[in-house]
Amino acid sequence: MAISTMSDNSRYRGLILSIAAFLALIGALLAFTFYTSSVLERNTALVNVSNKAANDAQSVIKDLFDLQGSLGEHINSPHQIEVRERLAANTQSIEQLLSGMNTGSAYVNSEGLNTDIPELTNANEKAALAGAQQEWSKLKPLIENYLDGADNILVDSSNELALAYEQAKTSSLLMNDSLDELTEEVYEASESQANLIRLIQILGVIAIFAYFLIFVFFFVRRLRETDAEVSAARRETQEIMQTVNTGLFLLDKDLNIGQQHSKALNNIIGTDKLAGENFASVLRGRISDKDLNTTRQFVEQLYNPRVKEKLVDDLNPLHKVLLNNASGEQGSDNRFLDFKFSRVYEDKDIARILVNVSDVSDAVYLEQRLEKERSQNDMQIEMLTTILNVNPKIINEFISNTKSHIDKMNNILKNPGSSQYELEAKLNSIYREMHSLKGEASALKLHSFTKIATDAEDKLSALQNQGKLSGNDFLQLAVHLDDLLSLSNTIETLGERINQSVPAAAKETKATESVVADIESLTANRDQTLDASTHHVDVTSNKNGIDADETDNYLLSYYQDFAQEIATRQGKKVQLNSDSFTQTQIPESLKNTVKEIGIQLLRNAVVHGIEKPDIRQSTGKPAIGNINLDMQSNAQNLTITLQDDGQGIDYERIRDKLIDKGRFSSEEVGQFSHSELLKQLFSSGFSTKEYADEDGGRGVGLDIIEAQVKEHDGKIDVDSEFGKMTRFVITLPKA
Repeated sequence: MAISTMSDNSRYRGLILSIAAFLALIGALLAFTFYTSSVLERNTALVNVSNKAANDAQSVIKDLFDLQGSLGEHINSPHQIEVRERLAANTQSIEQLLSGMNTGSAYVNSEGLNTDIPELTNANEKAALAGAQQEWSKLKPLIENYLDGADNILVDSSNELALAYEQAKTSSLLMNDSLDELTEEVYEASESQANLIRLIQILGVIAIFAYFLIFVFFFVRRLRETDAEVSAARRETQEIMQTVNTGLFLLDKDLNIGQQHSKALNNIIGTDKLAGENFASVLRGRISDKDLNTTRQFVEQLYNPRVKEKLVDDLNPLHKVLLNNASGEQGSDNRFLDFKFSRVYEDKDIARILVNVSDVSDAVYLEQRLEKERSQNDMQIEMLTTILNVNPKIINEFISNTKSHIDKMNNILKNPGSSQYELEAKLNSIYREMHSLKGEASALKLHSFTKIATDAEDKLSALQNQGKLSGNDFLQLAVHLDDLLSLSNTIETLGERINQSVPAAAKETKATESVVADIESLTANRDQTLDASTHHVDVTSNKNGIDADETDNYLLSYYQDFAQEIATRQGKKVQLNSDSFTQTQIPESLKNTVKEIGIQLLRNAVVHGIEKPDIRQSTGKPAIGNINLDMQSNAQNLTITLQDDGQGIDYERIRDKLIDKGRFSSEEVGQFSHSELLKQLFSSGFSTKEYADEDGGRGVGLDIIEAQVKEHDGKIDVDSEFGKMTRFVITLPKA
């Protein structure tokens, strides 16, 4: 947005020209005044020179008369010397003055100061000067003849003195007449010039005053016209500002709001006084400090001409921002506002930033509702897909285990705990239950469950790291438990709806058609729920044809899919092998425990054991990592063995992590044996992984295994060879 200045320049061109003419008139008058002043100064100088010459001529006569009257006095007497010196000086002065007026040369007075003598230009003045010079030319030689021998006692200068004296009587009078005539001519010229100056000055002042009156008249008229235009423009602007539904205002470089803004802005921002206020002060406490600082930087970049406006607009921190009420508290009057910033240019310079504010609360709430419905429908599709692709027995076990985990966590939360030891034990127990639940959900690709569990784990991890615990710290977990319970109820309801009975002859065909129609319905119309009366499927069959009454062979397929899912997320390749797992019957009392231990062992092997393909190949290993899962059973025990051909346990890394976490000093860790280091590896919250993600790094998996084994009075054996393999052997008593 740019503002053109061409029209403004055209409007002021007449004013500029009028002022220039006015100044030119004053300048001409001043120039004439300066010129006439110099002429008057010249005439004054001529009068002074003429008077000086006349006075010197009178002085010459007096000196000659004095010398004539003092004949007989010794020529070297002080009186004689003084008079002769004065006579000589006056003679020289008269010569310089008359010659200077004729040629305009400089005159050096008796004090040695230079004086410029103006040259005569008027004919009458020159004629008067010529008369004086003529008489002086008669007198001057006689005076010089006298002075040549007057100071010599051997020379009689009385005759020369007498001749000079007699000539002076005549010439001095004539010289005085000529010089008086010259002075009169100069006076007349000066008077004439003075009259001319006065006349021109009077006319000039009259002209200037008249011009000023005319200028003021037209200027005031133009000013009135301009005021009327401005007033009309202001009224139009006010009418626009009064009627627009969005908030409009200008913002300067210091984030100060302009004096003019739309009326709607007050209602949108929720503040009465905005004109002249600082934008940052208006927003302070109503948006986050981070957004406020980002806004300052954003406006600063908008004023940077080297930054493209379209590029910086993508960084707008006030796009659909939540603006709290004036008190800064959450409330019903909070709203979502969308601020749009545009540059305002003057020529090529960025003058202001135009801000357009809209209340987009309704649109944002609609988006949120649609997004929530979309998420719910996506979740239902995800759950429906899981139900159709996973053995029904596993689904039922997951629902049962989820509710069991939630019940356990609820019971743990109900136990208040008093000491730090009890609170830490409470925290670790909840962490194990949540991690177990997340493991089963992740294995089934139920990302809705996984996300809620991961968020809960983030809070649990923060509690582990905060040090001192209190009972109130656990209150925030209740929301996650409610969400998980709601999801488990949803998947249970979907399973029940799909599991409704149909005639045996058409069971499989109708089930398939019903499920396809159900998915299409959820995808096409996300605000519709499943209709129990139109969806039928027999969950005793699935895509793999596994019967629920068979042995527990379905677990192997479940583990293989789980291992591949984790490997894909971790950027690895694995192959899960098992020769004896499918041939072993798991006691009913250990099924959930075996399943849980298998999930955690597999996760640990893929995340921590198996290397990425490029690393494996660099050490001479095949790109695909091998994991062997075996299970043996005898009359007393059930033994689970998991071995991977990965990098093995790095005991030195365990030492470094223990020191970094501040659990032990370097001296203490240096004394630990491998068995003691393994014990730390099984402790809650300890992991050698740098960063936690969905699959690992929280230090809970091995803690869960140890808790499960302890619960059944079993034992754990770990064997590892660095760079080659790790083997876990879990022994669980059947009784």
